[in-house]
Amino acid sequence: MRVVIIEDEPLAAEKLSRYLLKHNSAIEILKTLGSLKEAIPWITANKSSVDLFFMDVQLSDGLSFEIFSQLSINKPIIFTTAFDEFAVDAFKVNSIDYLLKPVTFTALSQALKKLDDLQKQYSTIENNKPLLEQLTQKTFKDRFLVKIGNHIRSIPSEDIIAFQADGRDVSLFTSKGKEYLIEYKLEVLEGLIDPKLFYRVNRGFIVALDAISDVTLYSNRRLKLTLSPTIEKEIVVSREKVHDFKKWFEGN
Repeated sequence: MRVVIIEDEPLAAEKLSRYLLKHNSAIEILKTLGSLKEAIPWITANKSSVDLFFMDVQLSDGLSFEIFSQLSINKPIIFTTAFDEFAVDAFKVNSIDYLLKPVTFTALSQALKKLDDLQKQYSTIENNKPLLEQLTQKTFKDRFLVKIGNHIRSIPSEDIIAFQADGRDVSLFTSKGKEYLIEYKLEVLEGLIDPKLFYRVNRGFIVALDAISDVTLYSNRRLKLTLSPTIEKEIVVSREKVHDFKKWFEGN
């Protein structure tokens, strides 16, 4: 098994490597990566050679969930973190397990056994379809709860034209021109919504495909989006996302 560790604490990464080899000396540690800046280009170029990722949730330059906003990973992932507040978020991006720091050898061994059991289970069904292909078959969130004064309303996903992060607040905008605060981060939302219908165009916005009424060339090789109905905030596709946005916008 070829493993990649994404961890910004050298001692924690070394401990994890030691435990992995203790569990199975045949495990190969392909790479240890310490930041999003380092991890994203490496994974982009080498993810096909990896069998399993270990990811610390909180890295020096952001949450590892941001990796999923820039590329697709169809490999098993085991998250590690010192905080249990991200547990639900981790499972929303198809992780195999979630280990709290300090990671113990027992907990790590149990997680690897869980992965092994899943692989054995799925290898005998659906014509031996690969494990991750089955694990990533999921239903996407079709409604979001919003609070209006003392009332709670359910907003269907098809009525949402965009999500916006403004500091710590995240809002959704509806096709009826309404704006509501929700209790999700954009990084988590990306694992909940259908990527064929929604796309994160920059650090602050996720937009709905059906809501885009116009795309225009913008400065510095970027693109500017107009939604219908319009919203006050300017929506610009960041330069590094323009290529992938065009592929998404064009469709299959």
